[in-house]
Amino acid sequence: MSSKRKTTKETRQGTVEKRAKLALPSKQKSCPYASDSGPEREAAGSHDLCNKSKGRHYTVSIALPGSIVDNAQSTELKTYLAGQIARAAVIFNVDEIIVFNESVQRKVLSNAQDCNLFLARILQYLETPQYLRKQIFPKHPDLQYAGLLNPLDAPHHVRLDEWSEYREGIVLDRPVKSGRGSYVNAGMRKEVRIDKCLKPNVRVTVHLSPSEKTDPKYYKGRVVSPTAPRTESGLYWGYTVRLAQTFGAVFTESSYKEGYDLTIGTSDKGEDTSSNYSDLPQFKHLLLVFGGLQGLEASLESDESLVVDDVSLLFQFYLNTCPNQGSRTIRTEEAILVTLSVLRPLIEKSGCTTTC
Repeated sequence: MSSKRKTTKETRQGTVEKRAKLALPSKQKSCPYASDSGPEREAAGSHDLCNKSKGRHYTVSIALPGSIVDNAQSTELKTYLAGQIARAAVIFNVDEIIVFNESVQRKVLSNAQDCNLFLARILQYLETPQYLRKQIFPKHPDLQYAGLLNPLDAPHHVRLDEWSEYREGIVLDRPVKSGRGSYVNAGMRKEVRIDKCLKPNVRVTVHLSPSEKTDPKYYKGRVVSPTAPRTESGLYWGYTVRLAQTFGAVFTESSYKEGYDLTIGTSDKGEDTSSNYSDLPQFKHLLLVFGGLQGLEASLESDESLVVDDVSLLFQFYLNTCPNQGSRTIRTEEAILVTLSVLRPLIEKSGCTTTC
């Protein structure tokens, strides 16, 4: 670890620019760690550049260490903690949750008892519509108490007889004639025939036309990108889950090709937001990072590849969103609610309004 502390605004900006150049593209899909045999999520199409629409064209990502669940005394309490985080993410329209490993030992991610995997699995299970869970998630010890959690009741958790322009579904293992599309279970009384022939057990987002509701045998739909409900209709359509093996990977392995253009760290040592912040720079992909029991300073210490010795230099803003707190500590799940409550008006004001 370098002994020289970089403190100037120019140094911080240089660090941010350097990190942005290192950002790697990653296909956005359902968490591949939820189960070894679970279905992938089909992504189709891309955004047209610089087109205004009624949709939302910016994203909000939050990152937190999986080690926070180790502070809970039982599996039931660990599961409930994961449910609190999922509920907070949905309430504030979070598009991506990143679970990073801050363990110095860097536990192997294939270990089913790993706290990072445990948290990611619960988060992904709750995000999945109820009618798809049995097909996507096999029985697993991590999920034994998931049925006791409060439902997210997100817009993409559409009820049986509720009509929605979009639905989440899973491709059925059923033979189809040449040139015809696959059948999809979208949680409706009738199946949906899509416009593509896909391999079975793939999770897809389907766009339905109201004119197809009266077909006697099945509904017709077309496969769209999982981001289409957000970008085309302004609907919140759940979150994706990403596992980062190190703290630095939160920044360098972005799910978005452009990387994160606005990064904010949270700490009781950060700058007070109550009087100093009334606006944020315009952004397309916002990243909010939360620390664990010992804060982001411990997360920095866990990653030897990061050469800065001041964690605030990794962010464009390093904020204290709850000044004059009455408790000595604010738990991570509480910090998420507080921070998103404080920043929500600024996020909605500064989020990019086009696909640029």
